[in-house]
Amino acid sequence: MPEKVDAIVVGAGPAGTAAALVLAQAGLKVAVFERGEQPGSKNMFGGVLYYTEVLEKILPDFWSEAPIERYVTRHDLVFMTDDSWTSVSFTEKQSGQPPYNAVTLLRARFDRWFAEKAREAGALLIPETLVDDLVRDGRKVVGVKTTRDDGVMYADVVIIAEGANSILAGKADLGGSPSSVDFAVAAKEVLALPREVIEERFNLEGNEGAAYSFVGAGTQGLPGGAFLYTGQASLSIGLVAMLKPLQESKISITDLLEHFKNHPGMRPLLKDATLQEYSGHLIPEGGMGMIPRLYGDGVLVAGDAAGFLCSSGFRLEGMNFAIASGFAAAEAVKKAREGGNFSQNGLACYKKLLEQGFVLPTLQAFRHAPGFLANRRIYDVYPSIICGVLGRIYKSDDKPRRKPLSLIRAEMKGKVPLWSLAKDAWRGGRSLLW
Repeated sequence: MPEKVDAIVVGAGPAGTAAALVLAQAGLKVAVFERGEQPGSKNMFGGVLYYTEVLEKILPDFWSEAPIERYVTRHDLVFMTDDSWTSVSFTEKQSGQPPYNAVTLLRARFDRWFAEKAREAGALLIPETLVDDLVRDGRKVVGVKTTRDDGVMYADVVIIAEGANSILAGKADLGGSPSSVDFAVAAKEVLALPREVIEERFNLEGNEGAAYSFVGAGTQGLPGGAFLYTGQASLSIGLVAMLKPLQESKISITDLLEHFKNHPGMRPLLKDATLQEYSGHLIPEGGMGMIPRLYGDGVLVAGDAAGFLCSSGFRLEGMNFAIASGFAAAEAVKKAREGGNFSQNGLACYKKLLEQGFVLPTLQAFRHAPGFLANRRIYDVYPSIICGVLGRIYKSDDKPRRKPLSLIRAEMKGKVPLWSLAKDAWRGGRSLLW
């Protein structure tokens, strides 16, 4: 491996690969370290990638070349109790031609493809290599130390994109001290199911796809949520639970997932599906409150390592934030190189680039969401009330019919005081609506 390059990227996920690809396209010598056997080997994400025009800036033919599973035409938000469920569904028929608002994909395939694009552009990919420290000259980061025999590589700048709970981000002295309240645990399975069965079962045509989000009994009332996404010939199913409440509950994430899969509303959707893969990992959900200083002397941080994930209550976005932040990091490095200044001042434009795009403005807009979404009433009380009211509306007996407001009051009795409902409504509006 070379002794020195223009830039080092740690992590070959979407953020790191986007940064490496943009830098390589600009003619810089860039090395990408990946601790897995190959990009994507540690990540079996099967989820939704939301549209960002950054993709077309990086690769104009992105939509026609990327290993996309399906383009999402239906989003369902499902509220569940142990024996009932109701959903809000939005369907938008699209032409089936790119660009797409959202697509489902499998990261194991996508990451390999994306990294190959960076390699074709000239980036040096170094897999099966753990970067365990930064090399400094005084305050400035000038390289990395790896577990390889020829373990040190030098560069003008290091981009840290190694994922959630980044060790290197802490060693870069960028401040910020995330705690267990800032993270969630995700567990997911990829289940094989024939394409024609998926399309019939989920009422899809061609390459249409569906994305489901579940609130309530899926996590047994713990703060978090569950999901199901359709692939070409697979289903990606899993759940996310906030780390601290999960630890306090003494329930394992695998038990939660099995409980969710056996819910009476899920069994028909998963019938005859066979397990292909299983994985669990941490995700950053602290929002603006957990983001460290984003740059220092000779160093930048991007993607999950920077806490760039947004949970808006309606959807969970991470990949588009990662790719956009990787792009911005590369653009900042290019500007710093033009000025010959890789100090903190020379890299300060990184934050400005993120502010000009959607990453930091979106996180700022939803800065109160993490605190609101930690409210357990969202996951145990309110799904019960919603399903209970609908159950009363559709129940047939010989008693006089009651208006919905009366049914709501009856269902709320003993579950949540009116003042708590008002407080939650105000906090929810401030966090998610206005």
